[in-house]
Amino acid sequence: MSLRVEEAGPALIPVMAALHKMSFPRPWGREELAELLAMPGAFALMGFDGEAPCGFILMRAAAGEAEILTIAVLPDRRGAGLGNLLVEAALRRAQDKGAEVCFLEVAEENAPARALYVKTGFEVSGKREGYYSAEEGAGANALIMRRALAKDGGGTGCAQS
Repeated sequence: MSLRVEEAGPALIPVMAALHKMSFPRPWGREELAELLAMPGAFALMGFDGEAPCGFILMRAAAGEAEILTIAVLPDRRGAGLGNLLVEAALRRAQDKGAEVCFLEVAEENAPARALYVKTGFEVSGKREGYYSAEEGAGANALIMRRALAKDGGGTGCAQS
C-alpha cells in the first residue's frame, strides 16, 4: 500500500463528491463542496493509495482557528492509516496558515470517526444535542472535539507527507 496526500483544488470536486457519497448516508454534493472550498481559508487534501483517490479532508483555517468540515475515506480503505494521514497533513497545513487550535463536530454514535480523532490528539470539549438530522425520531448528538496545535513551528509531531 502506497499512501500519499496531495492538494485537492476545485478540479477534484467531482471526485470529492463521489467519495463523500460512498462514505455518508446524507452526502454533500458538488455544489455544497464547491461552496465550502470557496470559503476564505478553506482547503482540501486528497488521499491516494497508489494512483487511486481513496479519501479527502476539507478544512478551513482563519483567525488562529481551524475546523475540519468533513473527512471521507472509502469504506474498504478504512483502518489502513489514510484517515490519520489526512488529518495530520491537514493540521500541519492549518498550522502553517496560523491556526493554534482545531475544532470539529462528529456524531456521538460514530465510534470509528471518534477513535480516529482521539488517535490524532482531539479531546471532547462539548456536545450539541440533536445536531444531526435523523431518518426517524430525534436527531443524533454531535460531540465537539478540540485539539491544540503546536506553537513552536515544529508541526504536529508526524512525518511530512
